[in-house]
Order: sequence, then C-alpha cells, then structure tokens
Amino acid sequence: QVQLVESGGGSVQAGGSLRLSCAASGNIFSIGVMAWYRQAPGKQRELVGSITSGGRENCVDSVKGRFTISRDNAKNTVTLQMNSLKPEDTAVYYCYALVKSIASMSGFYAYWGQGTQVTVSS
Repeated sequence: QVQLVESGGGSVQAGGSLRLSCAASGNIFSIGVMAWYRQAPGKQRELVGSITSGGRENCVDSVKGRFTISRDNAKNTVTLQMNSLKPEDTAVYYCYALVKSIASMSGFYAYWGQGTQVTVSS
C-alpha cells in the first residue's frame, strides 16, 4: 500500500510564503510524475503544477513565477514553494503521484494525499 502525506499548510498574509511538502511511503517500486492540485471552496480541483521523475517542472500560468515545484527521488518527496501569495491562492492543496508499487508491478496507479489547507489573507 502507498500513502502520500502532506505537511506545511497554514495561514499567511498576502505577499508571504509557504512551503508544502509531500512524502510518499509504502511498497514503492518507482514514482513517475508528481504534482500539486488545489481546490478552493465551491470550485473544482485544479492542477497547480507537476514535475517528472527527471525533474522537468511545469506550473500553470496563474502561479508561474511565484510557485516552484521540486522533488527528491531518493526520499520520495515533492515540495511546493509558494511565494508572493495572493488571497486567490486560498485552497486545500493536494499532493498527487503516479506510483508503481512492488505489489502491483503491472503499471502506475494514481495516489492522492489527504490535503492541507492554505489560507491567504489580504
């Protein structure tokens, strides 16, 4: 079984910074793409950005230049560094990973973290 556990959420004033981390654990053989999604109240979950196992990162236009995604393949972790935060960044942030587990070597399966709240006040 594979688990993703996020940490680092909280409350901050506009213009501030937060750093979210996500650690994958369990019977992991390999991890493909890792990503961050967010869901604001009353809205659908949306992609924030992703990073491949080779380190190629891509963030959506609304956060580009403010948010950075990085990963440590040796530790099975992914990090979202959020700078210049705006009130519209307020949401629950979810970690996502495509994982090939030792128990299921047939392919990669999607796993989600439990979510962590980020609140940005004006």
